Amino acid sequence: MNRSLDVITIGRSSVDLYGAQVGGRLEDMGSFRKYIGGSPTNIACGAARLGLRSAVITRVGNEHMGRFIIEQLAREGVDTRGVITDAQRLTALVLLGIRDEDSFPLIFYRENCADMALGEDDIDADFIAQARAVVATGTHLSNPKTEAAVLKALDIARTSGARTALDIDYRPNLWGVATHGDGESRFVESARVTRKLQSTLHLFDLIVGTEEEFHIAGGTTDTLAALRAVRAATEATLICKRGASGAVAITGAIPDSLDLAQSGPGFPIEVFNVLGAGDGFFAGLLLGWLGDESWPRTLEYANACGAFAVSRHGCTPAYPSRGELDFFLRRGVVRPDLRNDAELEQLHWSTNRAGEWPTLRVFAFDHRIQLEDMDGYTVARGGAFKRLCLAAAQRVAHGGAGYGILCDDRIGRQALQAASGTGLWVGRPCEWPGSRPLTLEPELGPDCGGLEEWPRAQVAKVLCFCHPDDTAEMRATQEETVTRLFTAARRNGLEFLLEIIPSKVGPVDEDTNARLIERFYQIGVFPDWWKLEPLQSPLAWERAIAAIERHDANTRGILVLGLDAPEEELVASFRAAASFPLVRGFAVGRTIFADAARAWLKGAMSDEAAIDAMAERYGRLCGLWDEARSGRREVA
Repeated sequence: MNRSLDVITIGRSSVDLYGAQVGGRLEDMGSFRKYIGGSPTNIACGAARLGLRSAVITRVGNEHMGRFIIEQLAREGVDTRGVITDAQRLTALVLLGIRDEDSFPLIFYRENCADMALGEDDIDADFIAQARAVVATGTHLSNPKTEAAVLKALDIARTSGARTALDIDYRPNLWGVATHGDGESRFVESARVTRKLQSTLHLFDLIVGTEEEFHIAGGTTDTLAALRAVRAATEATLICKRGASGAVAITGAIPDSLDLAQSGPGFPIEVFNVLGAGDGFFAGLLLGWLGDESWPRTLEYANACGAFAVSRHGCTPAYPSRGELDFFLRRGVVRPDLRNDAELEQLHWSTNRAGEWPTLRVFAFDHRIQLEDMDGYTVARGGAFKRLCLAAAQRVAHGGAGYGILCDDRIGRQALQAASGTGLWVGRPCEWPGSRPLTLEPELGPDCGGLEEWPRAQVAKVLCFCHPDDTAEMRATQEETVTRLFTAARRNGLEFLLEIIPSKVGPVDEDTNARLIERFYQIGVFPDWWKLEPLQSPLAWERAIAAIERHDANTRGILVLGLDAPEEELVASFRAAASFPLVRGFAVGRTIFADAARAWLKGAMSDEAAIDAMAERYGRLCGLWDEARSGRREVA
């Protein structure tokens, strides 16, 4: 059977609020980072990052947190057709912290939550039949209604020939055998829980748990005896996770020692955060299991994915991409605290960014000085004009993909805020206009701490007027500023765009931009985007692009800027740039808005006429870029 999905997970989904401070009590946390969570949700995301086609069946509330989960799942590449919006209940919430290497306090807010209202009617047989495997988690066996949904899904899966797997995922307080304050507890004996688990074990081809989880499934704290009790109820392959000792696979009789079972190599890494590590492990396990790899190889994948999770903050955000996993397995551990391995973290960042932008046409109206110098300008009038710019951009984009804006916060705050959630790519400048040496906007603060207040979908853009012939003092000053901003952008989960314009400083040749690009990589700055002026020749483009690709195979790409050039010059620069696939599009401003701004600020043009004029120019440039790109494809 041709199946469109590799795996469907079923069960919990929540919003995880992770304490940002490490080493303190949950009571003392001053701020939190928001992630999606819940074991099946985490597994689906981890599997998608590894290239598997995953989906999740769950319920979320009809509110902001429910929408966040759906949108984030989509960004992760997870199929959301099985996510039901519940108008009567709130999305589950979990508060978590990292106290020390042994203590990870958490509180579940799950009273009458949406995912525990999952029922049989939410299980679509046709949807289930599209999957090669269905993964259930133990929590949803704790309630008759959710259990019925899980059992229906498993029955459909088994009938259709799909594989089935259980993540025991034992949380005592979610079974009602521990208190709300004992969310961290991983084991409380309960004959009721054991009976319930054992009544379902025969439904699975694969069962995964820690030693403590097999204790509850087997009804004894003797690990080998517990595994034998589980084996008596099922022929499933048993995967027993053993913490720092790795994991083992048992396909037949339980051996006299776990050391005699099949195992995969472990990784000597620092234990920073165990929360969500099992879900990352399960995602890696699915990669090998569904790929029919050997158990040692499968466990190697799983152990590596668990190692990433253990070494990073958060659950889903910690999980690796397939490229990152393969690199790690080839290269090995360089330092045990993986989150501080610069090479690995760059790969983690660049291969897990949300969304794709193969083409990007940007209306840049982040200009400040240029507007302030126009007749009729006031702060209020300038802000109103930038709202008109946004309206023009939205008219041209018309909800389509591949359109964006550059807009500042100082004059264009209302436009910047209104652009959030529109589907436009949004870049925001950080530099003080025209500064050399580079100076940043005061709002960012001396340590760029102001970036913490930015929406995560905005791209931090900085323009640096630099040249290979700059004095050592000028170079050091500007590089320090760019590095400080880049570091802060990464710390706050913001993409970074670096714009360089050497022609405003000195003469340029075929090597000028390539030399500058090389230098920024050498000092550890890895822009997600480059913004370059139209280069003088194909050779200059080739050398600049080669410099980027030598250091970052996963860069978003290059945008070519306009420099207030007449349209005919832009057309020529588009044609030259579009012949290179790494140039994704353009970022042009004054060519689009300057005439309209002058007329509108003086009161000689209406709002609608200004929008019409800018939309016509922006739309025409978009068409010219697309034409240039299409011509490149035809030549190729």
